[in-house]
Amino acid sequence: METYRNAEFSAESDLLAVEEPLELRVGGDEGGAEEAFTLSVMMRTPGQDRELVTGWLWAEGLTDAVDDLAFSADTPNVVTLQGDSGRLRGAARATLTSAACGVCGSGSVERLSVRAAPPVWTAGTLDPALILALPERLLSDQPGFAATGGLHAAGLFTPDGTLLCIFEDVGRHNAVDKVVGWAARHGGLPLSDRILVTSSRAGFEIVQKSALAGVAVTVTVGAASSLAADTAGALGLTLVGFVRAGRFNVYAGAQRMKRI
Repeated sequence: METYRNAEFSAESDLLAVEEPLELRVGGDEGGAEEAFTLSVMMRTPGQDRELVTGWLWAEGLTDAVDDLAFSADTPNVVTLQGDSGRLRGAARATLTSAACGVCGSGSVERLSVRAAPPVWTAGTLDPALILALPERLLSDQPGFAATGGLHAAGLFTPDGTLLCIFEDVGRHNAVDKVVGWAARHGGLPLSDRILVTSSRAGFEIVQKSALAGVAVTVTVGAASSLAADTAGALGLTLVGFVRAGRFNVYAGAQRMKRI
Protein backbone atom coordinates (compact mmCIF):
# COMPACT_ATOMS: atom_id res chain seq x y z
CA MET A 1 0.00 0.00 0.00
CA GLU A 2 0.96 3.67 -0.16
CA THR A 3 0.91 6.09 2.77
CA TYR A 4 0.68 9.85 2.53
CA ARG A 5 2.65 11.61 5.26
CA ASN A 6 4.55 14.91 5.46
CA ALA A 7 3.37 15.89 1.96
CA GLU A 8 4.86 12.74 0.39
CA PHE A 9 3.68 9.28 -0.68
CA SER A 10 5.69 6.24 0.37
CA ALA A 11 5.29 2.49 -0.06
CA GLU A 12 4.67 0.70 3.23
CA SER A 13 3.34 -2.59 4.47
CA ASP A 14 0.46 -2.82 6.91
CA LEU A 15 -1.58 -5.42 8.79
CA LEU A 16 -5.27 -5.49 7.92
CA ALA A 17 -8.15 -6.87 9.96
CA VAL A 18 -9.29 -10.16 8.42
CA GLU A 19 -12.88 -10.22 7.19
CA GLU A 20 -14.37 -13.39 5.68
CA PRO A 21 -17.91 -14.76 5.23
CA LEU A 22 -19.20 -17.51 7.49
CA GLU A 23 -22.09 -19.51 6.08
CA LEU A 24 -24.47 -21.15 8.56
CA ARG A 25 -26.17 -24.02 6.78
CA VAL A 26 -28.96 -26.33 7.86
CA GLY A 27 -28.37 -29.91 6.74
CA GLY A 28 -31.04 -31.88 4.90
CA ASP A 29 -32.53 -35.10 6.21
CA GLU A 30 -31.17 -38.54 5.34
CA GLY A 31 -34.17 -39.42 3.19
CA GLY A 32 -33.76 -36.39 1.00
CA ALA A 33 -37.21 -34.98 1.74
CA GLU A 34 -35.65 -31.78 3.01
CA GLU A 35 -32.75 -30.21 1.15
CA ALA A 36 -29.90 -28.39 2.86
CA PHE A 37 -30.20 -24.61 2.82
CA THR A 38 -28.41 -21.51 4.05
CA LEU A 39 -29.76 -20.05 7.29
CA SER A 40 -27.44 -17.04 7.40
CA VAL A 41 -24.24 -15.59 6.01
CA MET A 42 -22.33 -13.29 8.32
CA MET A 43 -19.18 -11.33 7.69
CA ARG A 44 -16.76 -11.87 10.56
CA THR A 45 -13.16 -12.15 11.67
CA PRO A 46 -12.27 -15.89 11.67
CA GLY A 47 -11.68 -17.41 15.08
CA GLN A 48 -14.11 -18.26 17.88
CA ASP A 49 -16.68 -19.26 15.25
CA ARG A 50 -18.43 -21.63 17.66
CA GLU A 51 -18.87 -18.81 20.17
CA LEU A 52 -20.05 -16.46 17.42
CA VAL A 53 -22.68 -18.83 16.03
CA THR A 54 -23.83 -19.90 19.50
CA GLY A 55 -24.34 -16.28 20.52
CA TRP A 56 -26.14 -15.51 17.26
CA LEU A 57 -28.49 -18.49 17.71
CA TRP A 58 -29.20 -17.32 21.26
CA ALA A 59 -30.09 -13.82 20.07
CA GLU A 60 -32.38 -15.29 17.39
CA GLY A 61 -34.25 -17.43 19.93
CA LEU A 62 -32.86 -20.67 18.47
CA THR A 63 -31.22 -21.78 21.72
CA ASP A 64 -32.22 -25.43 21.34
CA ALA A 65 -30.07 -25.59 18.19
CA VAL A 66 -26.84 -24.69 19.99
CA ASP A 67 -25.79 -28.33 20.52
CA ASP A 68 -26.40 -29.28 16.87
CA LEU A 69 -23.49 -27.37 15.33
CA ALA A 70 -20.99 -29.27 13.18
CA PHE A 71 -17.66 -27.70 12.19
CA SER A 72 -15.53 -29.09 9.36
CA ALA A 73 -11.84 -28.46 8.82
CA ASP A 74 -12.39 -29.08 5.10
CA THR A 75 -14.73 -26.08 4.82
CA PRO A 76 -13.53 -23.55 7.40
CA ASN A 77 -16.05 -20.88 6.40
CA VAL A 78 -19.10 -23.15 6.61
CA VAL A 79 -20.92 -24.33 9.74
CA THR A 80 -23.66 -26.95 9.47
CA LEU A 81 -26.63 -27.09 11.80
CA GLN A 82 -28.56 -30.33 12.17
CA GLY A 83 -31.97 -29.69 13.67
CA ASP A 84 -35.65 -29.06 13.00
CA SER A 85 -35.22 -27.97 9.40
CA GLY A 86 -38.84 -26.84 9.05
CA ARG A 87 -38.62 -24.39 11.96
CA LEU A 88 -35.14 -23.27 10.94
CA ARG A 89 -36.33 -22.69 7.37
CA GLY A 90 -38.93 -20.31 8.80
CA ALA A 91 -36.21 -18.55 10.77
CA ALA A 92 -34.18 -18.17 7.57
CA ARG A 93 -37.05 -16.35 5.88
CA ALA A 94 -37.15 -13.86 8.77
CA THR A 95 -33.42 -13.29 8.88
CA LEU A 96 -31.17 -10.94 6.90
CA THR A 97 -27.65 -10.74 8.29
CA SER A 98 -24.85 -8.36 7.30
CA ALA A 99 -21.80 -6.81 8.94
CA ALA A 100 -23.87 -3.79 9.98
CA CYS A 101 -27.04 -5.54 11.16
CA GLY A 102 -27.55 -6.99 14.61
CA VAL A 103 -31.32 -6.48 14.70
CA CYS A 104 -31.73 -9.39 12.29
CA GLY A 105 -34.92 -11.34 12.90
CA SER A 106 -35.60 -9.75 16.27
CA GLY A 107 -38.75 -7.89 15.25
CA SER A 108 -40.02 -4.96 17.28
CA VAL A 109 -39.05 -3.67 20.70
CA GLU A 110 -42.33 -5.10 21.99
CA ARG A 111 -41.36 -8.57 20.84
CA LEU A 112 -37.94 -8.14 22.42
CA SER A 113 -39.52 -7.20 25.75
CA VAL A 114 -41.47 -10.46 25.69
CA ARG A 115 -38.37 -12.55 25.01
CA ALA A 116 -36.03 -10.80 27.46
CA ALA A 117 -36.44 -11.46 31.18
CA PRO A 118 -35.80 -8.51 33.54
CA PRO A 119 -32.03 -8.25 34.19
CA VAL A 120 -30.75 -9.14 37.65
CA TRP A 121 -28.28 -6.85 39.40
CA THR A 122 -27.57 -7.55 43.08
CA ALA A 123 -24.01 -6.19 43.27
CA GLY A 124 -24.84 -2.77 44.70
CA THR A 125 -24.28 0.63 43.15
CA LEU A 126 -21.68 1.23 40.44
CA ASP A 127 -18.67 3.37 41.27
CA PRO A 128 -18.12 6.01 38.55
CA ALA A 129 -14.35 5.41 38.87
CA LEU A 130 -14.90 1.79 37.84
CA ILE A 131 -16.96 2.79 34.81
CA LEU A 132 -14.26 5.22 33.70
CA ALA A 133 -11.58 2.51 33.96
CA LEU A 134 -13.36 -0.22 32.00
CA PRO A 135 -12.71 0.94 28.39
CA GLU A 136 -8.98 1.23 29.08
CA ARG A 137 -8.95 -2.25 30.58
CA LEU A 138 -10.69 -3.51 27.46
CA LEU A 139 -8.25 -1.71 25.17
CA SER A 140 -5.23 -3.14 26.98
CA ASP A 141 -6.30 -6.65 25.95
CA GLN A 142 -7.05 -6.00 22.24
CA PRO A 143 -4.06 -7.32 20.28
CA GLY A 144 -6.00 -7.35 17.02
CA PHE A 145 -6.89 -3.69 17.31
CA ALA A 146 -3.36 -2.81 18.34
CA ALA A 147 -2.04 -4.48 15.19
CA THR A 148 -4.65 -3.34 12.67
CA GLY A 149 -6.80 -0.57 14.13
CA GLY A 150 -9.73 -2.29 12.42
CA LEU A 151 -11.39 -4.50 15.03
CA HIS A 152 -14.11 -3.94 17.59
CA ALA A 153 -14.04 -5.67 20.96
CA ALA A 154 -16.53 -6.79 23.59
CA GLY A 155 -15.59 -7.88 27.08
CA LEU A 156 -17.40 -9.26 30.11
CA PHE A 157 -16.51 -7.93 33.55
CA THR A 158 -17.50 -8.70 37.14
CA PRO A 159 -18.84 -5.88 39.34
CA ASP A 160 -15.34 -5.31 40.76
CA GLY A 161 -13.83 -4.88 37.28
CA THR A 162 -12.33 -8.34 36.77
CA LEU A 163 -12.20 -9.25 33.07
CA LEU A 164 -13.79 -12.65 32.41
CA CYS A 165 -13.49 -12.80 28.63
CA ILE A 166 -12.84 -10.59 25.62
CA PHE A 167 -13.39 -11.14 21.91
CA GLU A 168 -12.52 -9.06 18.84
CA ASP A 169 -14.22 -8.92 15.45
CA VAL A 170 -14.76 -6.61 12.49
CA GLY A 171 -18.43 -6.46 13.51
CA ARG A 172 -19.30 -4.91 16.86
CA HIS A 173 -22.34 -7.15 17.24
CA ASN A 174 -20.24 -10.19 16.28
CA ALA A 175 -17.93 -9.44 19.20
CA VAL A 176 -20.94 -9.35 21.53
CA ASP A 177 -22.28 -12.60 20.05
CA LYS A 178 -18.93 -14.22 20.83
CA VAL A 179 -19.16 -13.09 24.45
CA VAL A 180 -22.70 -14.47 24.76
CA GLY A 181 -21.69 -17.68 22.99
CA TRP A 182 -18.75 -18.10 25.36
CA ALA A 183 -21.07 -17.66 28.34
CA ALA A 184 -23.61 -20.11 26.91
CA ARG A 185 -20.94 -22.77 26.38
CA HIS A 186 -19.73 -22.31 29.96
CA GLY A 187 -23.17 -22.37 31.56
CA GLY A 188 -23.03 -18.68 32.39
CA LEU A 189 -26.39 -17.50 31.05
CA PRO A 190 -28.21 -15.41 32.05
CA LEU A 191 -25.39 -12.93 32.71
CA SER A 192 -26.64 -11.68 36.08
CA ASP A 193 -24.30 -9.27 37.91
CA ARG A 194 -22.08 -8.89 34.86
CA ILE A 195 -21.00 -5.78 32.95
CA LEU A 196 -20.72 -5.87 29.15
CA VAL A 197 -18.21 -3.40 27.70
CA THR A 198 -17.85 -2.70 23.99
CA SER A 199 -15.44 -0.54 21.99
CA SER A 200 -18.27 0.64 19.75
CA ARG A 201 -21.22 2.97 19.88
CA ALA A 202 -24.39 1.76 21.62
CA GLY A 203 -26.78 0.88 18.82
CA PHE A 204 -30.05 -1.00 19.25
CA GLU A 205 -28.40 -4.32 18.44
CA ILE A 206 -26.01 -4.00 21.40
CA VAL A 207 -28.91 -3.41 23.79
CA GLN A 208 -30.88 -6.21 22.14
CA LYS A 209 -28.14 -8.76 22.65
CA SER A 210 -27.45 -7.51 26.19
CA ALA A 211 -31.09 -7.87 27.16
CA LEU A 212 -31.46 -11.36 25.72
CA ALA A 213 -28.34 -12.48 27.59
CA GLY A 214 -29.57 -11.03 30.90
CA VAL A 215 -26.98 -8.25 31.12
CA ALA A 216 -28.05 -5.42 33.45
CA VAL A 217 -25.18 -2.99 32.77
CA THR A 218 -23.74 -2.20 29.33
CA VAL A 219 -20.89 0.25 28.84
CA THR A 220 -19.79 1.55 25.44
CA VAL A 221 -17.02 3.85 24.29
CA GLY A 222 -19.27 5.59 21.77
CA ALA A 223 -22.61 7.33 22.09
CA ALA A 224 -26.03 5.68 22.21
CA SER A 225 -28.70 5.91 19.57
CA SER A 226 -32.16 7.10 20.56
CA LEU A 227 -33.66 3.64 20.04
CA ALA A 228 -30.93 2.01 22.13
CA ALA A 229 -31.50 4.42 25.00
CA ASP A 230 -35.29 4.04 24.85
CA THR A 231 -35.05 0.25 24.68
CA ALA A 232 -32.60 0.06 27.58
CA GLY A 233 -34.94 2.19 29.69
CA ALA A 234 -37.96 0.07 28.78
CA LEU A 235 -36.17 -3.19 29.63
CA GLY A 236 -34.52 -2.05 32.85
CA LEU A 237 -30.92 -1.95 31.62
CA THR A 238 -28.29 0.55 32.67
CA LEU A 239 -26.74 1.94 29.49
CA VAL A 240 -23.57 4.02 29.80
CA GLY A 241 -21.81 5.56 26.80
CA PHE A 242 -19.27 8.13 25.67
CA VAL A 243 -16.87 6.92 28.36
CA ARG A 244 -13.76 9.01 27.80
CA ALA A 245 -11.61 11.78 29.28
CA GLY A 246 -13.03 11.46 32.78
CA ARG A 247 -16.70 11.64 31.80
CA PHE A 248 -19.57 9.47 30.61
CA ASN A 249 -23.29 9.62 29.83
CA VAL A 250 -25.89 7.44 31.56
CA TYR A 251 -28.65 7.00 28.99
CA ALA A 252 -30.81 4.65 31.06
CA GLY A 253 -30.80 2.96 34.45
CA ALA A 254 -29.07 5.76 36.39
CA GLN A 255 -30.47 4.37 39.64
CA ARG A 256 -27.63 1.81 39.69
CA MET A 257 -24.98 4.54 39.82
CA LYS A 258 -23.27 5.44 43.10
CA ARG A 259 -23.75 9.06 44.10
CA ILE A 260 -20.80 10.77 45.76
